[in-house]
Amino acid sequence: MTEKEKMLAGQLYQASDPELRQMRKDARQKMRDFNQELDGSLRTALLKEWFGATGQRIYIEPSFNCDYGSNIYVGEDFYANFNCTMLDVCEIRIGKNAMLGPNVQLLTPLHPLDPDERNAGQEYGAPITIGDNFWAGGGAIILPGVELGNNVVVGAGSVVTKSFGDNLLIAGNPARIIKEIPSK
Repeated sequence: MTEKEKMLAGQLYQASDPELRQMRKDARQKMRDFNQELDGSLRTALLKEWFGATGQRIYIEPSFNCDYGSNIYVGEDFYANFNCTMLDVCEIRIGKNAMLGPNVQLLTPLHPLDPDERNAGQEYGAPITIGDNFWAGGGAIILPGVELGNNVVVGAGSVVTKSFGDNLLIAGNPARIIKEIPSK
């Protein structure tokens, strides 16, 4: 397996691999272009070319940061407010009708607990999967491996460390169920 294939599979990989370094360099150029573009429709066009897949109606405010961008998949009617970070060493998949408040972070990378592995430059990750009708309040952080169902609201400043099902308001650090959202 290539280091990229290992990375996407959630296995230990070398981030210093030349292919991955070039991909991150290309993503930095795309981030610079995106974050300096004042025209929102042109920013959206850049995202549609850059991300793994998108809906037709998506909008992200600058500044936006990611590792690669190509491992991000967002559905129709996606909106992210200022300073969104999506570290996508593994896939980030978000359904339709999603809103992310300012300073939201979706983080797929992990580092080994073993100091020898970590010091040798090995990393790994776990994907993030989020259903439809999602809303994350400002400053929410979603950690590697989290899966959230449909109709989930994450309170501002929350840290989501584990997976949750459908129709929930979750909040806190670590996030916990605050209440169920009645389904229609």
